[in-house]
Amino acid sequence: MAVLFLSRLQFAATTVYHFFFVPLTLGLSLLVALMETLYVRSGNEVYKRMTKFWGKLFVINFAMGVVTGIVQEFQFGMNWSEYSRYVGDIFGAPLAIEALLAFFLESTFLGVWLFGWDKLSKGAHAAAFWLVAIGSNISALWILIANSFMQQPLGYVIENGRAQMTSFFEVIFNPNIFYMFPHVFFSGLVTASFFVIGISAYHLLRKNEVDLFRRSIQQAVVFAAISTVVVAINGHSQAQHMVEMQPMKMAAAEALWETEEPASFSLITVGSLNGDSEVFSLRIPRLLCLMAYNQFECKIKGMNELQAEFEALSGPGDYTPPPVIIYWTFRVMVGLGFLMIGLALYALFLMMGDMLPTRPLALKILQWALLLPYLANTAGWLLTEVGRFPWVVYGLVALEDGVSTTVSAGMVAVSLIGYVLIYGVLMAATVYLLMKYAKAGPAPVHETIPAGEELPSLVGAQD
Repeated sequence: MAVLFLSRLQFAATTVYHFFFVPLTLGLSLLVALMETLYVRSGNEVYKRMTKFWGKLFVINFAMGVVTGIVQEFQFGMNWSEYSRYVGDIFGAPLAIEALLAFFLESTFLGVWLFGWDKLSKGAHAAAFWLVAIGSNISALWILIANSFMQQPLGYVIENGRAQMTSFFEVIFNPNIFYMFPHVFFSGLVTASFFVIGISAYHLLRKNEVDLFRRSIQQAVVFAAISTVVVAINGHSQAQHMVEMQPMKMAAAEALWETEEPASFSLITVGSLNGDSEVFSLRIPRLLCLMAYNQFECKIKGMNELQAEFEALSGPGDYTPPPVIIYWTFRVMVGLGFLMIGLALYALFLMMGDMLPTRPLALKILQWALLLPYLANTAGWLLTEVGRFPWVVYGLVALEDGVSTTVSAGMVAVSLIGYVLIYGVLMAATVYLLMKYAKAGPAPVHETIPAGEELPSLVGAQD
């Protein structure tokens, strides 16, 4: 059990570190590609300087994303070797395609973009970054296809004690991917939009490069307003799919121990969420039915009933996710999501009246709003992955069956401490670099140099 707990903690730690950088990579790549396209079409040097400034921050973020992502691959063969042995023939296929197709595409053309400013035509140079953006998002798609098999296993048969793929089509067109990928894609746009909004607001407050950052914040506010609303709509559909495929996760998200018909939604519950003592609960009648089934009459099974069903199906065991984690991560994610919708729409309203650059209070709020998508992204992933407890592959492979049988608790503990310390140093260095270059702003016109020459050490880090 010590090996299992430490292995789960290690993978959780490395995943959270990694996912700080992934959404920004997905979204900012598209915004930078659009900025350079505007430069190619208009010839306006302001868009070129915007591209170089935001592209520089993209490169820093991308380098850290690569470093933190590679470590996760090794854990499949070490801490989770039994999981890899059992479902590796299925899980490994989309990961291999991701590396061979998407990662090589984005990393190769990022190099072309970095060193091609004075060597390629404007159109070809912009096309290189569009390929970076496309490759980044295709990479996310294939990783989420692999994760969707863990959430909803399809396209397999058990032979000789292992899961064998029977339909590649069923694996890549898993129904879960149609809910998960749009959510991650638009969450990336939300993250990038608030990143650009926050930094632009910082400079507009100080009257730095007003024209450049006014254009930046205008573009980002439009994307923020659209993407926050789309994430909310998609999240509603994703929750309905979750009720159908993983009802225990939804019950845990509500700390719902007993079956309710019709089911109310808990705005906040004070007291123990473990079903033994509730001090105070503020609930909206029938709202959970509306969220789950788009109607006011329904039955939502509680964790006690679902626990009994799992025991009858899979044998004795604890099939209940930790309700405290699931309950609060769900509310953090949803609450911050609605807060970002409000901020994005308010910023859009101010921008349409050309009032945003002249509202110091709004700019001060928006510069700190940069942190909101990071908190929401982390809460969302914890909800998604911890809510699958006690399964590595839902309904197919339990956690204790997926962990390595040869790795000791001491080995995992030492590597866990090492990862956390090293990642902590890397995180500090990355945040320092992002803050340094973000605060410095774009290079003056007479000092503008090719982006590839500005961060030579980071270019090496991509290798």
